[in-house]
Amino acid sequence: MRSPRFHPDGTLPQHPDTILVFGSNQRGRHGKGAALIAAQRFGAIEGVSTGLMGQSYGIPTKDVRIKTLLLQDIVPGVIEFCKFVAEHPDRRFYVTRVACGLAGHQDGIVATIFKNAFDATHYVPANCSFAEEWRPWLAFE
Repeated sequence: MRSPRFHPDGTLPQHPDTILVFGSNQRGRHGKGAALIAAQRFGAIEGVSTGLMGQSYGIPTKDVRIKTLLLQDIVPGVIEFCKFVAEHPDRRFYVTRVACGLAGHQDGIVATIFKNAFDATHYVPANCSFAEEWRPWLAFE
């Protein structure tokens, strides 16, 4: 069983078919951070906040007024993403520090939310690369 890979925060995927996973806001306004890069280079669509868009995948971390969502409100988007990854083992995903940059949540807490969501799917995300900062919390067996 292969483990996920890790990448330095702030880098971009090198493989052309990789999907950039970013934190979005519920308005689908991709104006800063990884969301802006997703819009400029990976096909994120203005007005769409969630799911697959071109070579990007949005997980809402801010509300329609661009205020940070509570962790409990981020969880459903993470669960949906983890299910999507498990259903698409042939695709590659490059996960940014979703909810930890502009949204300001702690890396360990958010990484653990991802870990628990993947554990619930019984899927080891070998087709994902995560930000290096999350490595301590993403040990899969």
